Amino acid sequence: MTTSNVVLKIALSDADKLDTNRAVKKLLQRIFKYVWQNKLPFFFALVIIICLSIMQALIPQVTRYTIDVVIPTKQLNLLPWIVGAIFLISILTGVLNYGRTYLMSLFGERIIDSIRNDMYKHIQGLSISFFENQRTGDLMSRLAKDVNAIGTLVTADIAEILVDVFTVIVIIIYLLTTDWQLSLLLIFTWPLTIYMTQVFGKSMRGAYREVEEQAAAVNNHLQDTISNIQVIKSFGNERYEINRFFEQSRSYMEANIRATRLWSIFFPVIDVLNNIGSAIVLVFGSWEVIVGRLTIGELAAFLAYVSQVNRPIRRFSKMIQLVQRALVGSERVFEILEMEPEVKEKEDAVVLTSVEGNLKFENVEFGYQEGETVLHDFTLEIKPGMTVALVGSSGAGKSTVAKLAARFYDPQKGKILIDNRNLRDISLESLRSHLGIVSQETLLLYGTVRDNIAYGKIDATDAEIEAAAKAANAHDFIINFPEGYNSIIGERGVKLSGGQRQRLAIARILLKNPQFVILDEATSALDTESEQLIQESLQQLLKDRTSLVIAHRLSTIEKADKIVVLESGCILETGTHPELIAKGGRYASLHSRQFPQKSSQLEPLDIQDKKLEYVS
Repeated sequence: MTTSNVVLKIALSDADKLDTNRAVKKLLQRIFKYVWQNKLPFFFALVIIICLSIMQALIPQVTRYTIDVVIPTKQLNLLPWIVGAIFLISILTGVLNYGRTYLMSLFGERIIDSIRNDMYKHIQGLSISFFENQRTGDLMSRLAKDVNAIGTLVTADIAEILVDVFTVIVIIIYLLTTDWQLSLLLIFTWPLTIYMTQVFGKSMRGAYREVEEQAAAVNNHLQDTISNIQVIKSFGNERYEINRFFEQSRSYMEANIRATRLWSIFFPVIDVLNNIGSAIVLVFGSWEVIVGRLTIGELAAFLAYVSQVNRPIRRFSKMIQLVQRALVGSERVFEILEMEPEVKEKEDAVVLTSVEGNLKFENVEFGYQEGETVLHDFTLEIKPGMTVALVGSSGAGKSTVAKLAARFYDPQKGKILIDNRNLRDISLESLRSHLGIVSQETLLLYGTVRDNIAYGKIDATDAEIEAAAKAANAHDFIINFPEGYNSIIGERGVKLSGGQRQRLAIARILLKNPQFVILDEATSALDTESEQLIQESLQQLLKDRTSLVIAHRLSTIEKADKIVVLESGCILETGTHPELIAKGGRYASLHSRQFPQKSSQLEPLDIQDKKLEYVS
């Protein structure tokens, strides 16, 4: 951060200061909710902290008694008692410190666990649109690093602050009752210290927000490049990615340096103010001893207390760095927790126990962004047990129809019904429990073959898993693996071929046994042999189920009950394969391009010059 930026931060307007204070207050209130949920160990630790503060105030009193009583009266017999008192205070302080550290650690870990669990649960409840606009590395950084920063604040940091606060309170009470004039001189510099802490604190919070953002950027780069290492190597772009990482790492380093520069200015300023206060106390206290208003022992105790008071202030000036990082982490965590899902479930949502499989789209309009329309007045009915295929150019809206059917998004206009119930009235979990999706990009989890198939039915038996694999034509290649169904398939199934991954995905859906199936270009990226095996698996999957098939290869949908041709979000034509071929329209044109040997040479249809026909 440049000097001009620092000045700008310091010179905040009153409105900005008010907004900042409100934001910090809100953050602390959110954190306090978790503190209160785990209050029991905190209250026990608080009792220990109060006892610790009293223990720390006793040592200077022993010093005062030794100087003012034992030494002038030469009572050597009291020295062993003095040593014993100091030893006992040290032992008790050690025991109390152990109890405080353990209880505060327990308290902090419970808070970290609560926040992390709430955040993960909340993220799971957010809509697909959220994940399409977020970087994985950033979410990982928030879930791990930022949540831990909050934990640091409420464990060691808050414990140290509380010990210091209670110690200062005990000492100030004693000093005011002993010599109020000298005490006032001691706290003379405190208002300036508090002011400097506020000023630098705001600047450091902005600096540490930049640090966390740069850290997230590094995580994003690592996640992207490691998960796509095969692409990087296939294009020979290792050096390019190394240079990009160096740039990200340098930006992260520079952000840390800017934050450290602010803290490096702040810390010496606090030291100077503390030393000025100590010098004033030493000079005025020495004068009081000379005129007989204070004993040497009382001055020694007073100076010891000054040191005890200055230590917390000095420690707090160091801790402000950690506190600001924790506040930034809190902001980033609660930013996620405050996000609302775009697709919301009603409180009285209906739970579907069974479905017939009738799906209707009624005058649906939808766009991913404001001002954009992907589907226009889309009306379609898929009857139970029927297979309906969607075909058309890329960007025609085919996959959008599938996402709306799964209620990953809600339409801006119109409605979608399943068995004459609006999807908005149905609980998301029960809706998707009756739905199976096989997409072009097969999504597998790191783990064994068995784990990935069983993901369709968590409590499935080995016999059920094997039966599903056989139905999907996956059993033969699975048993040829060294460990069969217990073989590790790697992250996202990298150890499998495309056809093998797809057959595992189909086995997973067969095991789930949904009534409604969506196939989103499930065979478009496969070779001919794999496609044939997949087609056999799909025949098992689609049997007696309502199916919505998005197809790129038209050979896969020739037997569909209905084929719907989409262009620019509109239904251009519908019918069976023979009907559409006979019509000689857009479908026939697409078919002739893929299979010129099977079709007469049809002139390509210029859909730009043809008025779109809306078909229900």
